[in-house]
Amino acid sequence: MIDQMVQAARSGVRNISEGSGAAATSRKSELKLTNVARASLSDELLPDYESFLRQKGLRMWAKESREARAMRLRLASDHVKHLPPPPPGGVRLSGLAGLADFVAKASPELAANAMICAVNQAAYLLKRQIESQGRAFLKEGGFTENLYRQRIQARNRATGRPPERFAPSDKSDKSDQSDR
Repeated sequence: MIDQMVQAARSGVRNISEGSGAAATSRKSELKLTNVARASLSDELLPDYESFLRQKGLRMWAKESREARAMRLRLASDHVKHLPPPPPGGVRLSGLAGLADFVAKASPELAANAMICAVNQAAYLLKRQIESQGRAFLKEGGFTENLYRQRIQARNRATGRPPERFAPSDKSDKSDQSDR
C-alpha cells in the first residue's frame, strides 16, 4: 500500500510539472495533464489514506471537525508564526513547509489525517486550475488554432487579400491531431 501511495503522489507532482511545461505548446495537453494530477491525488492517494486509517482502526477526522479546520488553517500558510511549543513528546505543524517533517514525527492517525487535509486542499486547487485552463482554452483557443490563424493572416497579407476574422472556436489545421 505504501508503494502505491508514493506512486500516486509522485504521479500527481509529475503531471503538474509536465502540464505546466506543455502549456507553451498545447493548452489541451496542459488541461489533460493537470486533470491526471488531480485524479492521482483525489482518486488514488486520498482513498489510500482513508483505507489506511480504517485498516488500522484509527479515527478519520470529519471534514468540519475542529482538528480538520485547524489543520487546513495551518496548511494555508508556508510558515505560521507565534505558535506555542508542542506538548512534551508531541509535534506541532508550523505550516505547509513543515508538513514532511511533521508527518515523519506524528502518530499514524495524526499524520494520515494531516495528509488527507493536504491532499484535499491540493485537489481543490487543481480543480480550480482546471476550470481556469478550460475557460482560457475556450476563449483563446489552442496553440495549433492560433498558429493556423496566424498563418492564414500572414498569407492574406502577402497576397493583399483582406484579413479574415477568426473566432476562437474556428477549426485548426486538420493535419495536426494534437488539438482534437
